[in-house]
Amino acid sequence: MCGIFGYVGEKRDAAEAVREGLKRLDYRGYDSWGVCVAKEGEIFLQKQVGIIGTDRPNLPETTIGIGHTRWATHGKVNEVNAHPHYATDRSFVLAQNGIAENADAIKIQLEKNGYTFVSETDTEVIVRLIEKKLKKAKSLEEAVRLAFKDLTGRNTIIILTADGSVIAARNGSPLVLGMDKKGGEIYFSSDVFSFAPHVEKVLVLENGEMAVCRDGAVQVSIIATNKKIKPIFEINKLRDVSTSKEPYAHYMMKEILEAPMVIRQVVAEEDKKILELARAIKKARAVYCIGSGTAGAAAAQTAYYLRLYASVRAEALVGAEATEYKNLIGKGDLLIAPSQSGETADVLEVLEHAKARKASIASFVNMPGSMMTRLSDYKFMANAGPEICVMSTKIFVSQIAWGYLVAKAVQGKLAEGKKNLRALARAVETYLADEKALGDIKKLAAVLAKKEHLFLLGKGQNLQIMKEAMVKIIEGSYIHAHAIPAGDLKHYAITLMQDGVAVMTAVSEDSVKADVLNAVHQVKARGAEVFGIGSESSSHFSSHLRVPDTGETSAIMNIIPFQLLAYAMATSLGHNVDKPRNIAKSVTVK
Repeated sequence: MCGIFGYVGEKRDAAEAVREGLKRLDYRGYDSWGVCVAKEGEIFLQKQVGIIGTDRPNLPETTIGIGHTRWATHGKVNEVNAHPHYATDRSFVLAQNGIAENADAIKIQLEKNGYTFVSETDTEVIVRLIEKKLKKAKSLEEAVRLAFKDLTGRNTIIILTADGSVIAARNGSPLVLGMDKKGGEIYFSSDVFSFAPHVEKVLVLENGEMAVCRDGAVQVSIIATNKKIKPIFEINKLRDVSTSKEPYAHYMMKEILEAPMVIRQVVAEEDKKILELARAIKKARAVYCIGSGTAGAAAAQTAYYLRLYASVRAEALVGAEATEYKNLIGKGDLLIAPSQSGETADVLEVLEHAKARKASIASFVNMPGSMMTRLSDYKFMANAGPEICVMSTKIFVSQIAWGYLVAKAVQGKLAEGKKNLRALARAVETYLADEKALGDIKKLAAVLAKKEHLFLLGKGQNLQIMKEAMVKIIEGSYIHAHAIPAGDLKHYAITLMQDGVAVMTAVSEDSVKADVLNAVHQVKARGAEVFGIGSESSSHFSSHLRVPDTGETSAIMNIIPFQLLAYAMATSLGHNVDKPRNIAKSVTVK
């Protein structure tokens, strides 16, 4: 979940190049940051708690450096625990993205061997382990290899040496390299977007690979065998992709407004590719849709669409809670995984297991070169551009629009699905330009921001929408929200309904509308204030946000006002909209 960055070049000031890269990576974690540079046989380091700023780090000017932006997993958020971490003799520094799952056991043994620690991090354990291996290894690279063999968990590291070399090794968490046309400027990072404007070509390291940059040359090898491999760089197709939020105050608003664009990108997908996946779904022994967090809601919505429109027995799984399915998944099964980053650790663990058991994998990913894409038999890209705000908005819209389209393709109505999505894109565009609608959302946000609890009722196509709305409200406002199946209300949650309790619901013009309104009547009778979203109001709503009725795509339409509501609640409460507390966007650790 952390971000690592490195620069080796001829033209740029390394401290500023690394700071800029980390600024583009801080969606991955913003508890603390650190930048270090090598000059004349010495390493200079600056670390600080909080989000990295716009000022150049107070470091010597040179052309070699690395950095790290942290989401804390081991140890408190303080300067001591911030990365990078020095070797005892200061001959190298190391930063990590991941978790060394056996760090505690290794630390105990190292302490018995006389090694001491200044931080609470598992990262420093890796540093000391490398130091131990160095006593017998012929080089630092060999010591890194030997240390990596002893580690469990998903760990990617980057090392800067005092003599100006950079060593980076990948196991699980992402690692990409970028290079300019002449090969004089070399970048290391956790994602391509962080250095995209500066490079002509990109190399995505595979798991178990290590890259060493020395004297301006890059050498790649397999960690387990030390076998050298020829790095094959690909053309950087993202060079001109903007990561600016201008003219908006926050990335979140910019990205919500890009919803029509991402829907049209889904529609633009080749029929041939979608129909190929549709055939695979029809033939599959079992279909599992898997994701975590927002992508988990998207996976569940996709499974819903497959059941409703294609009569496919599709089951939704949450990545971290899929353990009991591992022995059930095997040859003939198909796993469908939507993801923004394509690097979600708990989902990848299931997909890797499924791949080993000869199941097939389809993915819908926004980040180029991701591990999830590389594992997949059916690869789909969102092509939605960078999503910087930690709260996912446009990518969720993209994911469920794609899930709907795939289901329509399996149903044999791909053309109808595309037609409906085109109409949806127009409807969303019109809605987002409606100043009155936006003003009504802002007024409602001011009311809800004062509530201690918020309940959300959903059924049918809107159940997962309510769950995702819950996620957005919690992320943005830090207010407790609870999504409840409308039909399950009377079995337990009705006990919580009393005067002043806030309840929200989305009502579509479909076969379950009456059931949802029955639940509304029941909470209203017990004093709850009900705030409704839909194309028609109800006398039982305390207030109503009107959205257009888009038929089969109504659920996709309904998430837009909830995203806007979460944004307005966050701003009214004075929260950091793009970087909510304690979370990060790309969850590359379990």
